[in-house]
Amino acid sequence: MRHGKYPLIITFLVPPLLLYGIFVLSPYLQAFQISTTNWLGYSAHADSVGMANFRTLLHDGQVWNAIKNNAIMLAVVPVLTIVLGLFFATMLNMGGRKGRAGVTGVRGTSVYRMVYFFPQVLSVVIIALLWKEVYHPNNGLLNGALRALGLPAPTWLGDPRTAFWAVLAVMVWSNVGFYVVLFGAAMSAVPRDIYEAVMLDGASRWTTLRRITVPLLWDTVQVAWIYLAIAALDGFILVQQMTNGGPNFSSDVIGLRMYETAFGSESKFGYASAIGVVMLFLTLSVAVLALRTARRDRIEYS
Repeated sequence: MRHGKYPLIITFLVPPLLLYGIFVLSPYLQAFQISTTNWLGYSAHADSVGMANFRTLLHDGQVWNAIKNNAIMLAVVPVLTIVLGLFFATMLNMGGRKGRAGVTGVRGTSVYRMVYFFPQVLSVVIIALLWKEVYHPNNGLLNGALRALGLPAPTWLGDPRTAFWAVLAVMVWSNVGFYVVLFGAAMSAVPRDIYEAVMLDGASRWTTLRRITVPLLWDTVQVAWIYLAIAALDGFILVQQMTNGGPNFSSDVIGLRMYETAFGSESKFGYASAIGVVMLFLTLSVAVLALRTARRDRIEYS
């Protein structure tokens, strides 16, 4: 500090910024450069092809099929997860009886939160393998229950009509618990006086959730939507481990298509980098669009 504060600031800031530039920004910039080549990934030679990879991508049916599946995930996963998260969080925080103590949560709330949050403790690979066994056509828990009830037992992951939706259901299941805890913590910060005043006015729980809770939690809901939208544009690990994009590419996603293009038999790293660049701009566009369309005036309470 004898030499001023700026040398100290530079000493602490330059190393992490340098590491960030080398290990984060540099790969992004290299991906842009590689996307304009025909590099196969395992040679020192690569010819520049300009925008040819992006022109090929525009007419690639498999890529568009993967983007379509990601678009469905983008429309369904955030909505279902947020709705279920808000519902369960509301039940845990305000699902108890309305008595002299005001609005209370259900008995054993901490236990329920732990159960809901449990999937977050597991690795995504473990979740995928666990549900792959649940969906097993012969020995799976789900089909066993359906047979016990005398209902037909479909081949969940082997049928093009159900494989994608089975994976999507697992994605929702694995994320709901985290947002139950997140929304529950946000609800705990809302003064109980507000809920008690609404209760005295005779509002139902549905009206309270729609008119009071959601507006007060809107910033948290907005952040949740952005995180879930980014997760929906990925979905790589679940799809790869459960179906590997099959059957007949019915559950393919853009992340898996990029991986197979780069590390498959043809090793088209240049073309895969072009897919990655498109993924980058799609993700940024979705995040910016979500921030702009969901913008509201902040509601202050004390």
